[in-house]
Amino acid sequence: MNVIKTEIEGVFIIEPRIFGDERGYFFESYSQREFDEKIRPINFVQDNESKSRYGVLRGLHFQKGRHAQSKLVRVVQGRVLDVAVDIRRGSPTFGHHVAVELSADNKRQLFIPRGFAHGFSVLSEEAVFQYKCDNAYAPDEEGAIAWDDPTINIDWRIPAADVILSEKDKHHPKLDEAPELFDYKTDYYA
Repeated sequence: MNVIKTEIEGVFIIEPRIFGDERGYFFESYSQREFDEKIRPINFVQDNESKSRYGVLRGLHFQKGRHAQSKLVRVVQGRVLDVAVDIRRGSPTFGHHVAVELSADNKRQLFIPRGFAHGFSVLSEEAVFQYKCDNAYAPDEEGAIAWDDPTINIDWRIPAADVILSEKDKHHPKLDEAPELFDYKTDYYA
C-alpha cells in the first residue's frame, strides 16, 4: 500500500496496489502487518457499513475518553467527501481539517486517529461507506461538533440547501462550545 501523509500529523491517505486485467481487478484492502509498520500498531475490533443517498452528511462525530476510536474508512460504491477534524486542545493543528474524496473508483482510504472528529458527505447518487474501528461503539460516550461550524470552514462540496442531516446532527455544538474534547498531551492509545 502507498501511504500519503496529510497536512495533519497522524492522518493518512492510503492507496492500495491494484492488479487488473480483462477479468477485473484484485487488491488487498487491509494488511495488519503493513498498517502496523507504515502507520501505527493498531487492533481494529469492529467493521461498520452505511448506505446513504446524495446530500446525506454524517458528522462530525467522535467518542470520548477511553472510548475514543481510530477509524480506517473507505467507499465501495459511489463517492464521498471524507473529513477529519483535529479536536485535540493544545494541538498546533487544533480546529484544522483534512478533506479527501473517497470513491469506489479511486479505492483510497483515510485513517483518522483518536482525538479527531469525523464526518462525510455523499457526492454521488448513492454511496456505500465502510469503516474499521479500534474501539467498540459506546452510545453514552458519543460526542460531536456542528458540521457547519464557520471556524472549521469545511467545504462539503454540496449546497447547504441539499444537505440531509439526522435530527441529532442538526443540534451539535460548535467547536468552541463543545464541553468535552481531547488533550493534545494525552496519549489516547496508552
